[in-house]
Amino acid sequence: MNESQNLFEKAKKLIPGGVNSPVRAFRSVGGTPFFTDKASGSRLTTVDGQELVDYVCTWGPAIHGHDHPVIREAISQALSKGTSFGTPGPAEVEMAELIVELVPSVEKVRMCNSGTEATMSAIRLARGYTGRDKIIKFAGCYHGHVDSLLVKAGSGALTLGNPDSAGVPASFAAETLVLPYNDLDAVTETVSSQPDQVAAIIVEPYPANCGLILPLPGYLEGLRRLCSQFGVVLIFDEVMTGFRLGLGGVQERTGITPDLTAMGKIIGGGLPVGAFGGKAEIMDHLAPLGPVYQAGTLSGNPLAMAAGIASLKLLKETNPYERLELMGQEIASGLIKLAESKSIPLQVPQVGSMFCLFFSEQTVTNYEQAVAAKHEIFNNFFHHCLKGGVYLPPSSYETCFISSAHQQEDISKTLETFESAFSSFG
Repeated sequence: MNESQNLFEKAKKLIPGGVNSPVRAFRSVGGTPFFTDKASGSRLTTVDGQELVDYVCTWGPAIHGHDHPVIREAISQALSKGTSFGTPGPAEVEMAELIVELVPSVEKVRMCNSGTEATMSAIRLARGYTGRDKIIKFAGCYHGHVDSLLVKAGSGALTLGNPDSAGVPASFAAETLVLPYNDLDAVTETVSSQPDQVAAIIVEPYPANCGLILPLPGYLEGLRRLCSQFGVVLIFDEVMTGFRLGLGGVQERTGITPDLTAMGKIIGGGLPVGAFGGKAEIMDHLAPLGPVYQAGTLSGNPLAMAAGIASLKLLKETNPYERLELMGQEIASGLIKLAESKSIPLQVPQVGSMFCLFFSEQTVTNYEQAVAAKHEIFNNFFHHCLKGGVYLPPSSYETCFISSAHQQEDISKTLETFESAFSSFG
């Protein structure tokens, strides 16, 4: 038994399932999770000494790679002044200035501590602003472990085969209308049939928690049009895509401006963080200005702000997006060619530094098609890659990430490992 197995056995006695976030348990792919000792650049090193090319990137935040010296120095300087104040601090203002500058929809922003907090607060704010109760979400989109949003959710809930969480009262779920992603007619019918009841539509504009699904032409534009027509608040959950697909996220790429945006991951530079922002008219309904209450002891934490500011400034200075796009395209096209050479059905949706693998003959455009893919093939593929030194997300319902720390040697090693994995299928 290696050190990771020893640690996992101990952890299972102390932590539910042995992990602090379900997908880490390897339940979807089978086997025992490895434990990480350290990380640097594009690589993780396990407690057993194996070095892995990392395509999880801490589930998205590590766009600059692990342990970037600029971010580390920013945290060190902030740490020398204290870990938490419980008062306003200058770093919060600087972070707000950066977000307002970079994200097209944001006129004002409120910091919090996680993506879950951000989506939860955005939903409450939309309800308080409109005076309506119902929200629309889409099957397979994951917006954190919020009671009203854990209905047909993606990410770990889908990985565990339990898209509707126990502990969510039916009365809460009843206020959530779940529709198929990429079906604009379904949204039109639902909103128009109850025009004064829907407070918000919340969507991952590029759903990335049931694999990676891309919007059909006109779909996001249609959501924006319907929300404007019926007075519904359009919320983009850009916790994952924000600052990863461009400085302004999906809304910069598409030119479609939501009313509110939930953010996280990259704006923390690897430390816990969340934020939500949007039109000043809506944001001013938050306490202490308005009646919608939201608070947090560690919101705007100076260490997280310092790391996040450094991360965003690095993105502005280095502008890595074109290079990340090219690396994403190289991996996606390489995967498709390898699969075709072995007559293995494979779809590789890719945008910027994000990609995923659907072992399916048809293009995946919604939750049902994602679930129908041949996930057992991915599980075998995952373990072969892991053995070969390439770490993919331990679930076929998750998305891979590339960082600016990845180099051509990483891509070459990855494609060689992919080729070996496909060859092992016989």
